[in-house]
Amino acid sequence: MTTTAMRRALKRADDGKTLDPAEVEVLLAASGDALTALMATAARVRDQGLADAGRSGIVTYSKKVFIPLTRLCRDRCHYCTFATTPGRVHSPYLSPDEVLKIAREGAALGCKEALFTLGDAPEDRWDAAKTWLEEAGYDSTLDYVRAMAIRVLEETGLLPHLNPGVMSWQDLQRLKPVAPSMGMMLETTSRRLFEEKGQPHYGSPDKDPAIRLRVLEDAGRSNVPFTTGLLVGIGENLQERADSIFALRKIARQYGGIQEVIIQGFRVKPDTAMRNDADIPLDEWLAAIAVTRIVLGPRMRVQAPPNLVDLAECKLLLDAGVDDFGGVSPLTPDHVNPERPWPQIDDLTKVTAAAGFTLRERLTAHPEYLREPWLDPRLISHVEALVDPETGLADEAAFPKGLPWQEPDGGWDSVGRTDLHTAIDTEGRRTETRSDFDAAYGDWDVLREDVAARRAGESKPERIDADVKAALAAAADDPAGLSDAQALTLMTVTGTALDELARIADDLRKEVVGDDVTYVVNRNINFTNVCYTGCRFCAFAQRRTDADAYSLSMDEVAQRAEEAWVIGATEVCMQGGIHPDLPGTAYADLVRAVKERVPQMHVHAYSPMEIVNGSVRTGLSIEEFLISVKEAGLDSIPGTAAEILDDDVRWILTKGKLPTASWIEVISTAHKVGLPSSSTMMYGHVDAPHHWVQHLRTIAEVQDQTGGFTEFVLLPFIHTNSPIYLAGVARPGPTYDENRAVHAMSRIMLHGRIDNIQCSWVKLGTDGCVAVLNGGVNDIGGTLMEETISRMAGSKHGSRKSIEELTAMATAAGRPARQRTTTYGEVPVRPHSELELA
Repeated sequence: MTTTAMRRALKRADDGKTLDPAEVEVLLAASGDALTALMATAARVRDQGLADAGRSGIVTYSKKVFIPLTRLCRDRCHYCTFATTPGRVHSPYLSPDEVLKIAREGAALGCKEALFTLGDAPEDRWDAAKTWLEEAGYDSTLDYVRAMAIRVLEETGLLPHLNPGVMSWQDLQRLKPVAPSMGMMLETTSRRLFEEKGQPHYGSPDKDPAIRLRVLEDAGRSNVPFTTGLLVGIGENLQERADSIFALRKIARQYGGIQEVIIQGFRVKPDTAMRNDADIPLDEWLAAIAVTRIVLGPRMRVQAPPNLVDLAECKLLLDAGVDDFGGVSPLTPDHVNPERPWPQIDDLTKVTAAAGFTLRERLTAHPEYLREPWLDPRLISHVEALVDPETGLADEAAFPKGLPWQEPDGGWDSVGRTDLHTAIDTEGRRTETRSDFDAAYGDWDVLREDVAARRAGESKPERIDADVKAALAAAADDPAGLSDAQALTLMTVTGTALDELARIADDLRKEVVGDDVTYVVNRNINFTNVCYTGCRFCAFAQRRTDADAYSLSMDEVAQRAEEAWVIGATEVCMQGGIHPDLPGTAYADLVRAVKERVPQMHVHAYSPMEIVNGSVRTGLSIEEFLISVKEAGLDSIPGTAAEILDDDVRWILTKGKLPTASWIEVISTAHKVGLPSSSTMMYGHVDAPHHWVQHLRTIAEVQDQTGGFTEFVLLPFIHTNSPIYLAGVARPGPTYDENRAVHAMSRIMLHGRIDNIQCSWVKLGTDGCVAVLNGGVNDIGGTLMEETISRMAGSKHGSRKSIEELTAMATAAGRPARQRTTTYGEVPVRPHSELELA
């Protein structure tokens, strides 16, 4: 690189300009005077961040013990001495007694963090690990990690920080309640180091950069405070190093879950495949730290391990922009770098002071993450026992002691309640935004950029009259056999072609289900609007401390079901927010309460998101949990939480929702255990017609495998009060033509698989429903009686319809109306006495 390029990049960094990857690559090679200037800029950025956080001049560390739960691993990283073979350890895993011994000794020394480190899924490679887990009664290493984290919390009071490697979205949900923070090093985004034989990550399945990036994204979506970082000097080039830094920045900005970034310099270790390589030069490591600080900005906590340099060189780490030294143990060695002992905390304090800073102890999670939604409520008492309430850092005089860890006592009624009708304004909308707006939804600027880029790259399919005619002919001749190209063409037709599409769909509807417009007499019971998922389209969710928050009692839910039964309802549909205090048993208890009050009522309840939450909270598998709520009386589930079954769209739209694969798993498992479900699609926000086509393909594939869908429900996006619309990210719902096309295409593409296509009068209104009833739709849903979610989103079409109003809607479409059961059966005639049930 030229001196001119370096000068220009340094000037732009010093001026606070946004750097591009080419400029970052230049700066990563800084040395001599250029490195000095680069570090000075990084230090100023760091200092500004500390000032903004209200702790100028304070550098932090966490006083910890290192618990190497297992040193077995399915990966074969060429630089690692931590992972070993079964023959070199006395046991595949530390026993509970060994874990607790380390934790108790650390607590006696004033440590507050228990860092669990371990290899990735060793049971997948080593029979010894699999056998040990089976004999100990655990299904997996992660199950054992969770159990030991709970033991440490209850018996020592240390706060677990979990580093179990690659985790799935479900794993994160399961582990979040037992640890205030978790972590996994990204190390590098270089696919070359992973794919090429002889490179350090070759043969290590968990070091696939795409998989590791997905873990970081899932952690952010799940509101898990996460530690990550780079391992520099393992063979990556400067371009790859720059790419890794920008990948971390993107995820940190979009989801807010990265609480700190470690820049760790490679150190050669004997008895490894890389024993003949060289340590990363100190200047190169310092440049990587400084550039990371500048690119990630003042708000990010940037960390470098103080034991990887000589004590005097710790000042250079501070000069390069570090504001955290990570975990330092007075008891246990650094099992990842055993040849590098920790500095004494008193010595590190002196070096920090000589550099002009004060060293302060923090907890496993940084102060801004010691609150909901980042901190699970079951950990609040453990954190409060150790935190300095004024700073959010550690109370350095506090010594941990064991405290109970458990699900909330008292069942659902223990969470507190507010009357539903005082929680919304006179028009049925929320009165203010949730109070954790930024934490819940993430960085709107990043989302705007992302969506704008997607829209710029999208274009409608090029069509000529012949293409449209051919696609229409194919739809008429072989509806379910349309190609993706033909389906996309028809999703975007207008004018006379759209009229013809609607006619084809309506002919299919008449052939399959006849002319009756069906409906169910039901009541929606949204039992709580307290939720910490962070769906960006949702105007319903509130924090439990917000004025608009409410939770109905168990008795109120049962009472509403009874009221509905008295006036002729055959179904209650129960859904609620993901309340942080919700006991796992509450889902079955709510069903049981309704069934005890009204035994014949069909209970249609719990979205896949709620089912995953119940599974996590009870410790049951998804199948076991579904069986438990079915035994309590659950009859079917709503196929909501689907939105668009495309993860790229879902992560823009929802932040914390379950991924597509998990939605499919829950639905398929429900069908397997005998619980039928509806299926849904919410469209017209940040999606595009090709997403609708693929969503329908996914629904069709699931139905082919399970046969459990009773209907497909189209849900147009209601934008009015939606955060993602108010933030300028989403468009204001689908057009009239799009509504007609999507409903017609659902009939056509699901022909032979799902007979019932339902429109939403809540979202479309009477005129919109009449239009789609003439284009393939045969069902108009239910009477609802109350429907808080759409009202709070700003729907102007009411929250209940009488049977007469639904009949009038069908009549306006020129068709008769007929009441049905939830599963599209005939409604039995009730004795008059039942309708007078008190």
